[in-house]
Amino acid sequence: MQWLAGALVLATSRLVFSQDGNTTAPFPNSTYSNAASSDPATAAFTGPAFSPPFYPSPWGSGAGDWASAYERARAFVAQLTLLEKVNVTTGVGWQSERCVGQTGAVPRLGFRSLCLQDSPLGLRNTDYNSAFPAGVNVAATWDRGLAYARGQAMGQEHRGKGVDVQLGPVAGPLGRAPTSGRNWEGFSPDPALTGVMMAQTIQGIQQAGVIACAKHFIVNEQEHFRQAPEAVGYGYNITDSLSSNVDDVTMHETYLWPFADAVRAGVGSIMCSYNQINNSYGCENSYTLNYLLKGELDFQGFVMSDWQAQHSGVGSALAGMDMSMPGDTLFNTGKSYWGANLTVAILNGTIPEWRLDDMAVRIIAAWYYVGRDQSQVPINFDSWTTDTFGNQHYYAEEGYTLINEHVDVRAEHSTLIRQIGSASTVLLKNNNSALPLTGRERFTAVFGNDAGGNQYGPNGCPDRGCDNGTLAMAWGSGTANFPYLVTPETAIQNEVLSNNGVFQSITDNFAATQIQSLASQASVAIVFVNADSGEGFINVDGNEGDRNNLTFWQGGDVLIQNVSALCNNTIVVMHTVGPVLLSNYSENPNITAILWAGLPGEQSGNSIADILYGRVNPGAKLPFTLGASREDYGADLLYIPNNGTDAPQQSFTEGNFIDYRAFDKADVTPVYEFGFGLSYTTFSYSNLRVNRLNVSAYTPTTGVTSAAPVLGNSTVNDTAQYQLPSNFSAIPFYIYPYLNGTDDLAEAANASDYGLPGSSYIPAGSQDDSPQPRLAASGAPGGNPELYDVLYRVEATITNTGSVAGDEVAQLYISLGGPYDPKVVLRGFQRLSIQPNSSTTFHVDITRRDVSNWETSAQNWVVSSAPKTVYVGSSSRTLPLSANLS
Repeated sequence: MQWLAGALVLATSRLVFSQDGNTTAPFPNSTYSNAASSDPATAAFTGPAFSPPFYPSPWGSGAGDWASAYERARAFVAQLTLLEKVNVTTGVGWQSERCVGQTGAVPRLGFRSLCLQDSPLGLRNTDYNSAFPAGVNVAATWDRGLAYARGQAMGQEHRGKGVDVQLGPVAGPLGRAPTSGRNWEGFSPDPALTGVMMAQTIQGIQQAGVIACAKHFIVNEQEHFRQAPEAVGYGYNITDSLSSNVDDVTMHETYLWPFADAVRAGVGSIMCSYNQINNSYGCENSYTLNYLLKGELDFQGFVMSDWQAQHSGVGSALAGMDMSMPGDTLFNTGKSYWGANLTVAILNGTIPEWRLDDMAVRIIAAWYYVGRDQSQVPINFDSWTTDTFGNQHYYAEEGYTLINEHVDVRAEHSTLIRQIGSASTVLLKNNNSALPLTGRERFTAVFGNDAGGNQYGPNGCPDRGCDNGTLAMAWGSGTANFPYLVTPETAIQNEVLSNNGVFQSITDNFAATQIQSLASQASVAIVFVNADSGEGFINVDGNEGDRNNLTFWQGGDVLIQNVSALCNNTIVVMHTVGPVLLSNYSENPNITAILWAGLPGEQSGNSIADILYGRVNPGAKLPFTLGASREDYGADLLYIPNNGTDAPQQSFTEGNFIDYRAFDKADVTPVYEFGFGLSYTTFSYSNLRVNRLNVSAYTPTTGVTSAAPVLGNSTVNDTAQYQLPSNFSAIPFYIYPYLNGTDDLAEAANASDYGLPGSSYIPAGSQDDSPQPRLAASGAPGGNPELYDVLYRVEATITNTGSVAGDEVAQLYISLGGPYDPKVVLRGFQRLSIQPNSSTTFHVDITRRDVSNWETSAQNWVVSSAPKTVYVGSSSRTLPLSANLS
């Protein structure tokens, strides 16, 4: 008798069900009561949170390998007039030009408007481009080479379309809570895994001659309340955006960690976030931008605002923002905090010209750093339409011309996309070697809306804002148009028919009678289910970007139960944005295999078929934990405002304990742990060796910087020189640097608070151009270079004990040993290809940063006296090898 045959669950409705709601999430806090960190520093940080000021904004020095780029950038900026500098730093307005963001140009020197374009997984709003796997899939490969190759391929496609800045990759959100809507754009809730993938992706993009943009800085961990106007549109009564409140230790040891890796990798730009950090907006937060990013991490590139994330003109400039995007205060208003107002602020001395010079130098330096002077091609697409001819200035409806050349930039990237799709598919269960299939099964049946196509076409929902058909990409600005989408249904059918087999499918999850009939006939049933999420400006089935829960969508659980009740060889394939609740599927004997396939992009069906039919041996590992309940994750989202009409307050009282660290802290057994993944072969671990290197003691950085560079005084007191030229025809709603038709600065500013005493809004020290003390933890891009000294070299022997070749991701974890530290933290990994009955050596270098903790009182990293242990194994919970670190 087949298990559960008498407990068939009938889905009688054909309607698409909304998610169940978020009533189980904690309130008014977003951390479950038993999950709070015991660290006094974290426990005390419950509010009201305050972000300390830090001024002046550090000026770029050309540190690291940026010296040549800075020399050229300074020479270029020294030639610019005030209006030209303002043009370089200010966007021209939403839909005023052809890219999602464009700056002004410097025609006099042949410097074209900079084109900034989404997204972290390919080109948004274009055609003849590839649709790459999402960041979460790249993390699941645990493969540095594939991360780099994907970055390079995306960079090549952006370059081919004329893009200067690719708006990706993502480390914010990191993944504090599993239901956060945009986690999939990034990599993993583990900062070390995300940091490695960030660095590799950045280097790949920039090797292709395009500036990468690491985003969203920082602790941007949910969609709800990220922007007050957006929240008001959903019916919430708030006046300010959410504040993410986080203590200094957690900030450094978890959320800043991957951005340090990005800066060390040479990232050219960083995007500041919508949310507030400790009650100061991300794009005018002098502590996060001036102290952490430009001071401590010695970031040499430029900081751009997220679109509509700028809340002030003078304040954001002095706090360290370098580029306003898209330039207007709100979309299509024609008004700007910068533009003409930045010109006014320089002329009246509110913003010192050295600060504007530094903004421009940082932007131009990034341009030279990646070789844009050698690789730039004309912009040949339009973000607002795929028509060949149209208006260059879309919103103003002016400038009818050729706007889309339909340049095919895909090259042979489909091969890489297919490879990443299969390399990122995690085999979670495989009872009695149910997989791989042979393709000669007597009767193959495929079930699920997620197996088929979107009835409106793969791009039928703008920005993928629906859950129709197979899920190969989630929704929002972090998307790309599909050139095609190979569905699982098509790929599996092709496989079966090539062997003259029998294949049938049902892609209506609620066709209960037909599902029952087909499942009872099948010798193998493959059930496809999904769970979707995305950016907060799109609401899908009541999910305002963030997921309301961790269940499958479209009645997926009912579908799995119905099929597995009638077929004792049921394989479940999950296309999800992150963790889901697997009920008892891991124990159900009729469910013989479970796979997580994530968001694999355009080659989705081919990638899963390669795994199912054994052309590729699965080697991926989970980049997150799969738990039995939502509460097990410790941290959750804030779904209801908790501060009246003021900014909702989200305190990260769990501290460093997110994802597997929370499970370890609470001693909760996950369904499948972080780092887990099976193969069609088996591996053993042995012979751990730890070699301690003779390295000098850590030296805090001391001394002072140089004074702010003086690149020439371009300001002239004659305000008539900053007016719109008499023979110039202004485009409506376009953001210009010119004064607003008057020589009177107060009138030009058009602000009711113009003329207030500087002491009322200019922070102390913000105009100081004298040499500044260097921070102890600074010293080079990424922080004090001695943090990256190698203290230990670790090796272990990994043996393929099975009969087929396969990949194993060996993982190294460290116990830092302190009373408030996680049980273990990931610090190294390596994906190894091993032939059957063969062995290879796993290598990891342990750096000083890897064994350090952040000490708030010293504002530096320290290696504590607590005993430290290194562990090596196949997942965060399977660590057979260990050794003490002396």
